[in-house]
Amino acid sequence: MAIELKVYELKDYRADIHSDWCPGCGDFGILAAIQQALQRLQVPPHRVAVCSGIGCSGKTPHYIRAYGFHTLHGRVLPFATGLKLANHDLTVIAVGGDGDGYGIGAGYFINAGRRNVDLTYIVFNNEVYGLTKGQAAPTLAQGAKTKSMPEENVQQAINPIALAVGAGYTFVARGFALDVKHLGDLIARAITHRGSAFIDVLQTCPTYNDIHTKEWFLGLDRPGRQSRLYRLEETGFDPVVKNPDDPEEVRVKQLAAIAKSYEWGDRIPIGVFYQVSLPTLEDRLRAKGILGEVPLARTDPFRRDVTELIEALR
Repeated sequence: MAIELKVYELKDYRADIHSDWCPGCGDFGILAAIQQALQRLQVPPHRVAVCSGIGCSGKTPHYIRAYGFHTLHGRVLPFATGLKLANHDLTVIAVGGDGDGYGIGAGYFINAGRRNVDLTYIVFNNEVYGLTKGQAAPTLAQGAKTKSMPEENVQQAINPIALAVGAGYTFVARGFALDVKHLGDLIARAITHRGSAFIDVLQTCPTYNDIHTKEWFLGLDRPGRQSRLYRLEETGFDPVVKNPDDPEEVRVKQLAAIAKSYEWGDRIPIGVFYQVSLPTLEDRLRAKGILGEVPLARTDPFRRDVTELIEALR
């Protein structure tokens, strides 16, 4: 008897829950891109785990038909790491806002990169704390003042792309929430990449961020109406390290990625900035005999001593 394999459709990744984001929010585009990427890769929903921190983006797992975990503010990456190590058969996607990931979660952001766990981290970057009425997030430029702020922002903005490259992420990209197809392509590439994949997603917040609006990103506010966004892949930019054992090639690619990440204003690059193939944390733990081929989730917890695994993460 022939076994007929199920072909998953987009509806198979959509939960029957009404989304209550503000009309025009970039979160809708990111959600659609994640669902499209999973459908394109034909990842079974029961093999997907989506976890989030706190903020508007924290609702994302509720709207995806998969395993979903709504975790603590800034702690989504330790949670996602535990998920992947406990069951490496899962496709693990972590999501969070720029405040969640680059503010309270900044330490976890850096350490997740250097561990190179095989998971995908997507940050919803709208430069404000949308859930708590629009305060300046770590990505808002010094001197900027949105309509909800009584005074100009007095702190420097961080550069997530440069920070990710320096932290050790092996796939670093930037997308735009309203370019759903391109963002879906980036997410699909991030999921198939073996290692720590990070995507910073520029998104609109029509409720609180009246500076970087859809019209601003698409250049509709200036003569010629030329979009400020451009795709790196259309310029001949090559982000891929061909020989990871060559430290000079790695350095050159990292410096090129960081230089591109500082382009902002008239021209803003989106796409893949850096990609390298290196052993994952799971690979290294298996080499030491700490992790086995059978996921921990499928073993008897009362017969498995996980002390070595816990010590390895200290």
